[in-house]
Amino acid sequence: MPLALLALAIGAFGIGTTEFVIMGLLPEVAGDFGVSIPTAGLLVTGYALGVVVGAPLMTVLGTKVPRKRMLMLLMGFFIAGNLLSAVAPVFAVMLIGRVIASLAHGAFFGIGSVVAAGLVAPHKKAGAIAMMFTGLTVANVVGVPLGTLIGQHVGWRVTFAVVAGLGVVGLAGIAKLVPELPKAEGVHLRHELAAFKNAQVLLAMAMTVLGFGGVFAAITYIAPMMTHIAGFADGSVTWLLVLFGLGMVGGNLVGGKFADRALMPILYVSLGALAVVLALFTLTAHNKIAAAVTIALIGALGFATVPPLQKRVLDQAHGAPTLASAVNIGAFNLGNALSAWLGGIVIAAGYGYKAPNWVGAALAASALVLAVLSSALERRGGAQSTVVASGTPAGQQTPVHH
Repeated sequence: MPLALLALAIGAFGIGTTEFVIMGLLPEVAGDFGVSIPTAGLLVTGYALGVVVGAPLMTVLGTKVPRKRMLMLLMGFFIAGNLLSAVAPVFAVMLIGRVIASLAHGAFFGIGSVVAAGLVAPHKKAGAIAMMFTGLTVANVVGVPLGTLIGQHVGWRVTFAVVAGLGVVGLAGIAKLVPELPKAEGVHLRHELAAFKNAQVLLAMAMTVLGFGGVFAAITYIAPMMTHIAGFADGSVTWLLVLFGLGMVGGNLVGGKFADRALMPILYVSLGALAVVLALFTLTAHNKIAAAVTIALIGALGFATVPPLQKRVLDQAHGAPTLASAVNIGAFNLGNALSAWLGGIVIAAGYGYKAPNWVGAALAASALVLAVLSSALERRGGAQSTVVASGTPAGQQTPVHH
């Protein structure tokens, strides 16, 4: 794998850390600014919605910019947003900093996926995408717990300053290691938008929203679920999230490996198993060991879908993949926001902290149904193409019987 993928992975590590570390620092941030925990939660929501909006917006703005330069510009946004959060005098300024940082998220992974895939041979594309996303998954194992620890002992502002420093390292790596990649000739915004007329692209994005939404329906409420039902101490939640992160790393690498060989089968297996494991979580949540194993499995199965889904979008939007790729990253975050909202609804309705697991299982099962539908449509389209290709030779008259 080219060294340029390491630079992309470092950038992904910083982005993954800043996205999730805030969840462990909400009490400290809320206390410093004198706001409630739900109000501080807007720093999570604002970031997710910023990704959804920023992914297509920044990608469209970058259609006339060479991809390497655009990646460097996006890391600049990331650095500026985190520095603003680190020095924010009031809560509103920190929220603005979070939104500025989030603008880089979707476009970085979207353009980065196209760049990563273009750096390797065709049969290694999903593996290259997975290598970049490894930075995001490792962030949940190392970056988030370490950032939380720094924030709790030294101050949350130091955490965001360190994350900005990671952005500087990522920017320098991209400048040094990523080759000059001119904008693809003949690719214009209207071509990029045309990809969304392809039903397969839309189906892949819907799978992304529902499949990854299934993961976050459970993980968003992991702290109250594990402390109130499994009986873990509050301090154990960080290490449970490390287990989740380890699962993500393993699942991402396995998904990348098999997506290059059997893309749709790995989606069937991972989505089907994810639905089953999420449903079983309603039972295993009562036992500490079983719950810990289940959390790792949810991370593994959830992230095993990421490389194949991203490659599916790239394959189906061939010729104009950049915007579709970035929007698909926004779809992951839309799934996060949707599932967290649905999980909150069932808890508020009095069904308990286990109820979001059922929501997650239903979302993952729905994604599996769409995967089967997508494959069936593709086979039918292929069969029709075969009929046309093997039909009457060009220029030969077909007899007409009266």
